[in-house]
Amino acid sequence: MITTSGALGILIPPSIVMVMYSVATNTSVGQLFIAGVVPGLVLATMLGLTTWYRARKNNYPRLAKASWGERWRTFRQSIWGLLLIIVVIGGIYTGIFTPTEAAAMSAVYAFFVAVFVYKDLTLSKVPKVLLDSANMSAMLLYIITNAVMFSFLMTSEQIPQVMAAWMLDKGLGVVAFLLFVNVLLLLAGNVMEPSSIVLIMAPILFPVAMKLGIDPVHFGIMMVVNMEVGMCHPPVGLNLYVASGITKMGITELTVAVWPWLLTMLVFLVIVTYWPALSIWLPQALGMMR
Repeated sequence: MITTSGALGILIPPSIVMVMYSVATNTSVGQLFIAGVVPGLVLATMLGLTTWYRARKNNYPRLAKASWGERWRTFRQSIWGLLLIIVVIGGIYTGIFTPTEAAAMSAVYAFFVAVFVYKDLTLSKVPKVLLDSANMSAMLLYIITNAVMFSFLMTSEQIPQVMAAWMLDKGLGVVAFLLFVNVLLLLAGNVMEPSSIVLIMAPILFPVAMKLGIDPVHFGIMMVVNMEVGMCHPPVGLNLYVASGITKMGITELTVAVWPWLLTMLVFLVIVTYWPALSIWLPQALGMMR
């Protein structure tokens, strides 16, 4: 349950994978963030129902029901972390700052909360955190540079246009293309991590999707959901390795145990792929999209 629910972080904003998709395709980060809210809540509900069904079926033991006082105390303790979403999404939507500035604001806010409110990060550890962040940023920037160059070469050689024309000539259309993209991304998830997949695949697939008339925000959410699935299955499922380290369970054992939730995510992937309104309804309702 922890393995699969942990993947929700890249669908419910703020999301680094959505930022990577925005960089690769020049799609609005604000629209992507808002578009991820409804699909994220729907997937969270589906995973929750799967968990409830498994617990009832196997008669797992229950904790004592929390009192309203305990719930209120827990909510107060978590409010500082929950406010980060409001700071980022609210700031972008109200026009207080741009998505880039929102990233800087969220970093400053997270630093303040971690050091001075929750106190789970001491000042002596800050240099190491900054160094680790610099290492990660350098790796991502290297990938971005190569992905942009690769995208330029693909565009200059008219490869996406040729692919789109070939698919249209064969009569494959949108349904077949989206199925092909899902299979391709799920296979890529076996050997690569999400940010790398998005930065490499998006410049290739995005022009074809636009040629076929697929909404760029809907396409982005679909790619993010594919990345979620990839985080939960071997051999490169990052969440599997994290859960394995925490629980001291083997990867094989976790892979077998995670199947009910993984199947739920695959069902949701089909829904989000062929029901664009699920992704674009909220941005349209808020006037962010036509």
